[in-house]
Amino acid sequence: MRNKLTTPAGRGLLLLIALSLIAGSINLFYAPHGVAAGGATGLAIIVQESIGVPLWLTTLAFNCLMLILAWFMLGRGTFRRILAGSVGLPVMLALIPQRMIVADRLLAVIIGSVIFAVGVGLIYRIDASSGGTTVPPLILQKYLRLKPAIGLFAVDFLICLLNIPVAGIEAFVLAVFAIGLSSLVMNAVETGLDRKKVVYVMSERHAAITAAVQARTDHGLTLQSVVGGFSKTPGTMLMIVVEQPDFRALIDGIRAIDPDAFILAVEATEVHGGSLG
Repeated sequence: MRNKLTTPAGRGLLLLIALSLIAGSINLFYAPHGVAAGGATGLAIIVQESIGVPLWLTTLAFNCLMLILAWFMLGRGTFRRILAGSVGLPVMLALIPQRMIVADRLLAVIIGSVIFAVGVGLIYRIDASSGGTTVPPLILQKYLRLKPAIGLFAVDFLICLLNIPVAGIEAFVLAVFAIGLSSLVMNAVETGLDRKKVVYVMSERHAAITAAVQARTDHGLTLQSVVGGFSKTPGTMLMIVVEQPDFRALIDGIRAIDPDAFILAVEATEVHGGSLG
């Protein structure tokens, strides 16, 4: 399945699904409640609430402006990467009818944020973009050395602030909440849900710990020769890849063998190749 999605047809299908999810979250959850949670679509919601211009039309106009800026200021590569999404999103916004299907405003924002994040996360997985406010942060990075994350936060926050004069403080609070929730879900979609822990262990009883780990065939194990930075004493470090549910049992097992063992655990968002056996 993964190989199919690396083909042009597979990537195109995934992009279409992602844009449909984003447009659906906007037209069915955000826009009916007048909540502008950043981005080009957020700005379009503000314009629609203020002067009644259709949401898809404002999004298309803004994205076209961003495409022009990308062409002249960021290069042809960036222009090509964002072109399909920049045009495709307004089309999907025009095709999906705008209607309120959830009356409760908070619930609508929660559902919309999750759907929106899944769509954006899918786009990130194929290294594409829906255009919009992804362009200004890249321009700020190139010419002012400002980190893209900071630039994107600033742009989205300014759009969120526009909720106050148009739809009130509550809409602003909901918009900020939506951005935060979307970021969490987006990170999970982009990096995957099948996460593992990598545990590094330094112990004088590494042989006993190694034997205990090898008795569990679902743990990956690598032995590395290391030298202490201060003591210059050679030693052996264990690198163990473990599934999340087994993490606590592994730590407890190591502590039972050597209470003084040095343990460092980090999260591995993706593990490829090899085996946990």
